[in-house]
Amino acid sequence: MSEEARENASTPSTSEHALAPAPRRRLVLDSLPVLLVRAAHPRQALLTAAALAAVAALDARPGREIALAAATVLVGQVLLGWHNDLLDRARDRAHERTGKPIADGRLEPGAAWFAWCCGVLLLVPVAVNNGVAAGCCYLASVAVGLLANLDNALVRRGLLSWLPWAVAFSLYPAFLSYGGWGGQAEGDPPQPVLLALAALLGVGVHFLTALWGLVADDEDGWTYLPLRLGRRLGATRLLVLTVAFLVAVGAAFAVVAHQVGLSR
Repeated sequence: MSEEARENASTPSTSEHALAPAPRRRLVLDSLPVLLVRAAHPRQALLTAAALAAVAALDARPGREIALAAATVLVGQVLLGWHNDLLDRARDRAHERTGKPIADGRLEPGAAWFAWCCGVLLLVPVAVNNGVAAGCCYLASVAVGLLANLDNALVRRGLLSWLPWAVAFSLYPAFLSYGGWGGQAEGDPPQPVLLALAALLGVGVHFLTALWGLVADDEDGWTYLPLRLGRRLGATRLLVLTVAFLVAVGAAFAVVAHQVGLSR
């Protein structure tokens, strides 16, 4: 064999170089940690945690209390995301929804349930470290969210679909106002107006998250409020109204929290 032939045989081709990174990238994307993150509804979890951290900052809370509140909310939201994808895997598969590793078979339900149980064991002490009263408020909020994930003709699929969102969000100001650092922390009751504004925010967030699945929910015969209004107004107009509603209520909440504080 000539020298040139030996060099060509020992040197990988350009196509082999181009194909080499793809399996490695796929290996990373299909790794268990990445799949668990994708199944946790990470954007919603991070936004919710950041929003409550911002409210705690408006109340001039110390940095460590802000970080603890954000971490508590993040863990709770991750649990809600996993729970939702576990219960909805058949629907997600039927509607061929993308970004659902449990539904498309890349993440085993058993592994997700194990992670969920570990998350519950983590959430309880982290939540109580905000104070017993504050921790109970947040755990109650998560419990309401878990119940909202259950298939129910009246609450999840029907006219009362907004109710668990309102209840869960209304507990956030209590979680922050009672919260502090350490299990012995004792705060004060929240401002009633903030409870009402937080409940309205929850309803708005429900509409916003529901908008992306209106077609599939309509095919499945759901009759909840976002779908009814979407049929009358159209999805685009409903999106604009929902965003405007969230901005207005969020601004009112921020003003009240800054001027009078979270607690009475």
